[in-house]
Amino acid sequence: MARAQTTSLWSDLAAVSLYKRNQGKLVRQLTAAVIFLTVALGAYSLSQTVLISYGPYVRYGVPALIGAIGGWFAFRVIHHSPFAEFLISVDGELSKVTWASRGEVYRATVVVVATMFLFAIVLYVYDFVWMKLLSAIGVLQVV
Repeated sequence: MARAQTTSLWSDLAAVSLYKRNQGKLVRQLTAAVIFLTVALGAYSLSQTVLISYGPYVRYGVPALIGAIGGWFAFRVIHHSPFAEFLISVDGELSKVTWASRGEVYRATVVVVATMFLFAIVLYVYDFVWMKLLSAIGVLQVV
């Protein structure tokens, strides 16, 4: 297998080319969306906390600039060759996974919920029995 030519992240951030644009497309788009959403939420939080006492140009301009830089970073980092190769590999591995059917997920969920209720009932009974036993011998004071 041929090894991908690696470049530095800083040179890739300044580039405008797309690296293997049709491979691992969904995984790369979702990764970029999560990175951008994280930056956008951070910029919004910044405008609502640290920059609240500043004027509107600073309060909204700085987060907008951070959002724009974060959007460019999110777009460019998914085209950085080592990271893009990793995401392409992730997409390939996800296509090999055998996903459970809707019925299997429903049955497994019912089993888990029923088991949790059973454990809750058993623990309640144990707690009740020990409370009665310890209060009967005077170790526990029940109010």
